[in-house]
Amino acid sequence: MIRNAAPQDAESILNIYCYYIKETAITYEITVPTVEDFRNRIINTLKKYPYIVEENDGKIIGYAYASAFKNREAYDHSVEISIYVHKDFKRKGIGKKLLQELEARLIKQNILNSYACIAKPVQEDEYLNFDSINFHKKMGYKNAGEFNLCAKKFGRWYSMVWMEKLLGLHN
Repeated sequence: MIRNAAPQDAESILNIYCYYIKETAITYEITVPTVEDFRNRIINTLKKYPYIVEENDGKIIGYAYASAFKNREAYDHSVEISIYVHKDFKRKGIGKKLLQELEARLIKQNILNSYACIAKPVQEDEYLNFDSINFHKKMGYKNAGEFNLCAKKFGRWYSMVWMEKLLGLHN
């Protein structure tokens, strides 16, 4: 079941994200935020953009949200998206369902451009592989740019790619 996230979901959502911070280079965030900081992230996102969760037997197993692409009025029809699935529920179609629902909600808000900022390894290692890039390609995203060796985590250098998907016509 997909539903809107709520501030009281912060701890459950943070528990999913914590794995990605501590054990992977999927996010370049290094320090785990507090539950209160994470709750404030949810509250601030919900003021303008969708923040959704997937539940299974009452437990949150994935989440997705949109945020401002750039804080300039001219970019109001563009967003950056993020999707995270609980490590024990990967490769079960949850990310696909979350992304499709998120995009449907964004289209209703007249969002035309969706961007994903994705960590990219020089070569796959125990912290990062090409799964997220391949997932976004499968979902219709195309490469829009790359920043080479721009982030260091676990003593290794990683790159970052921007991928984009046009959600509607630019009249």
